[in-house]
Amino acid sequence: MTSVSIKATVERQFSQVAGNYRTSAVHAAGEDLTQMVAAAALTGNEQVLDAGSGAGHTALAFASHVAQVISVDLSEAMLAQGRRLAGERGVTNVDFRQADVEQLPFAGPLFDVITTRYSAHHWPHPQQAVAEFRRLLRPGGRLLVSDIVSFDDFTADTHLQAIELLRDPSHVRDHTTAAWLSMLDAAGWQVEVIFTWSLRLDFADWVKRMATPPEAVAMIRQVFDGAPAEVRAALCVEPDHCFALPGALIQAVVRQ
Repeated sequence: MTSVSIKATVERQFSQVAGNYRTSAVHAAGEDLTQMVAAAALTGNEQVLDAGSGAGHTALAFASHVAQVISVDLSEAMLAQGRRLAGERGVTNVDFRQADVEQLPFAGPLFDVITTRYSAHHWPHPQQAVAEFRRLLRPGGRLLVSDIVSFDDFTADTHLQAIELLRDPSHVRDHTTAAWLSMLDAAGWQVEVIFTWSLRLDFADWVKRMATPPEAVAMIRQVFDGAPAEVRAALCVEPDHCFALPGALIQAVVRQ
C-alpha cells in the first residue's frame, strides 16, 4: 500500500464516522488534554497549530487560552464536525483547514505551539511530519504529542497492532515511547515524556465509533481470547473484552 493510498484510506475511513468522533468522550476530554494545555504555558498571545485535529477537541481546548488556532486534518468531514462544535460553543478564533500533516501549506515559522492528539498513529511517514513541525515552529516554540503508545515487548506490540488494524484499516502504527524519543532526538529536538496514563476502552463503544464490520469485531475478540496471558495482562483485557492502552504525552523543543 503506497502512502497516497494510506492517506486516502484515512480520509475515507474517518469521513464515514466523523460524527462519532464529535461525541466521543475519549476524544472530547481526558487528563492528557488538560496536561497538554498546562504544559504549553500559554500567555494568551500564541499562534497554535493542531495537526490531525479530527473533530477539533484539542483545538477548541486551546482556543480560549491563545490568540488563534489553525486546525488541520485530511478529512473535510471531520473538520465540519469541528466547525459545528466551535459554532455551538461560540468559538471564533479557530480556523479549520484541510491539509496533510506531512506536507503543510504554510511558509516559514508561524506557530508558537504545535499540538497533535490521537492522530500520529495514522501517519505513514511521521518523520516528515516532525520535520514540518520543526520548520513551522518559531524559536522557543514547543511541540506536544499525545497518543497511544505501544509496548517494548514484541508479542504485546504485535497483538496491539493487530487489533488496531482489524478495527480500523487506516491504522499505521502505535509507536513505542522509545521510538518517539529516538525519532524526535534524531531530528534535533530536546524531548521528554511529561505525562503517561492508561486509557480504558469500552469494547462495544470502541468498535462502534469506527463502524468496524461484524466479521472484524469477531476477529478482534478471537485475538483477545487467544492471546498469551502476558498480553492479556498488558492490555488489561476484561471478560467482556473491554481493555486498556498506554498513552504518553511528549514535549519537544528544538535544541539550541
